[in-house]
Amino acid sequence: MMDRSRTASVDDTSAHNTKGDAKSLRQTLHEELLPHEEHSPGPDARTEPPAPAPARRWPHLRRGVKIAAGLAIVAVFGWLPLRAMWQNSSVEAVLNSRLVTLRAPIGGRVAAAAPLKDQARLEAGTIVLRVANSRSDRTRLDDLRRQKSRLENERPSVAAKLATAQAAQADLARQAAQFRDGRVLQLEARIAEIQTSIEATAARREEASAAVDRASSLAKTGNVSTVELARLTRELSVAQQTELGARKRLDAAKVELTAAKAGSFLGDSYNDRPSSVQREEEMRQRAHDLEADLSRIDTEISWLGNEIVTEEIRFADLSEAEIKTPVAGRVWEMMTSPGEDVQAGQPLLKVLDCSGAVITANVTESVYNRLQLGDHATFEPNDGAEPIAGTVVNLTGAAGAPANLAINPDALSKEPYRVTVAIGDAAAHGCAVGRTGRVVFGRNETTP
Repeated sequence: MMDRSRTASVDDTSAHNTKGDAKSLRQTLHEELLPHEEHSPGPDARTEPPAPAPARRWPHLRRGVKIAAGLAIVAVFGWLPLRAMWQNSSVEAVLNSRLVTLRAPIGGRVAAAAPLKDQARLEAGTIVLRVANSRSDRTRLDDLRRQKSRLENERPSVAAKLATAQAAQADLARQAAQFRDGRVLQLEARIAEIQTSIEATAARREEASAAVDRASSLAKTGNVSTVELARLTRELSVAQQTELGARKRLDAAKVELTAAKAGSFLGDSYNDRPSSVQREEEMRQRAHDLEADLSRIDTEISWLGNEIVTEEIRFADLSEAEIKTPVAGRVWEMMTSPGEDVQAGQPLLKVLDCSGAVITANVTESVYNRLQLGDHATFEPNDGAEPIAGTVVNLTGAAGAPANLAINPDALSKEPYRVTVAIGDAAAHGCAVGRTGRVVFGRNETTP
């Protein structure tokens, strides 16, 4: 107890001494800072109070300036959260893009078409890889080529046979024409002969008719016997029948002449066509058959040529394939390396589709329920870059988001409600996938 009281008295003494030191220090500073005249009282110091010192007004002014600055800071930094609370905005957002997966169309060995690096920028149609298959099947191509070679070798012989048949046909046709012309001349001469015979027979008939008339007159007077009259009558009848037979032969000759001129030959000792004409027809038929064979060979050669071209294209596609980028973008992930053996359908690389860039954002439930498809949206990057305008194209809510995006929307885990915003001119923003920020939503004027 004595020690505690002693310690307390020592502490009180120290505090008293400290107060004394502080007072003396303040008095010393006051004497140094104020003019000497203010501390030396004059003769009338007791009657007039001293004027207030100007230094006493500065603490109030500094305090006012500090209060004003504090209010400004509170206004500025408090307005931003307040504005964010009033706006329909996302909790977090990221610039995203579609992925195009290029797969191997055939099985084979991968070879690089050009040196590629990760994130390399590619134009549409750029050849990035080649897949070569040295074991592709070319049996059908070889069969088609052998068939075409066989027909091409067979064609000259068929063409030569056709030329020979056509020459023989021409010779037989000439012989048939000569035979027809000779037969026509022969029949015309026979007709002329028959006509001459008819004229002679007609003259004898007229003579016999005159003799019968004369004998009949004389028989009435008894100058001519009955026997002589009968003989003359018989000769007249013979002459008439002979003339009639000649005329019938003339008609038959005219029929043969008409048939001969038409190409048919009538007679008792031969058929309707001579052997030269029959052989000419047989040779014509053979020439037609050879022409058909030659045309068939030409058609098959042409068809085989087209099939060979098609098979060559197919074989080229099966033996070597070029992997081209279907869209403009950049390499997102290389899933193979040159010299590796791949199977058909195996993924080779993923290309970021810079023309299809979107913004993936997650929002609170209240903001999500106020959004509609087609609403305007503005993406404000966190790095202070220019805002990017877009349109709400998908409201997935708490459902699973599309899986073909470069950045899985499930990575935004602060809120479960997800929104997809399409960018108007995606290529103008450089495909900066992964840039973070926030999306501010505004209602479309045309949306009811």
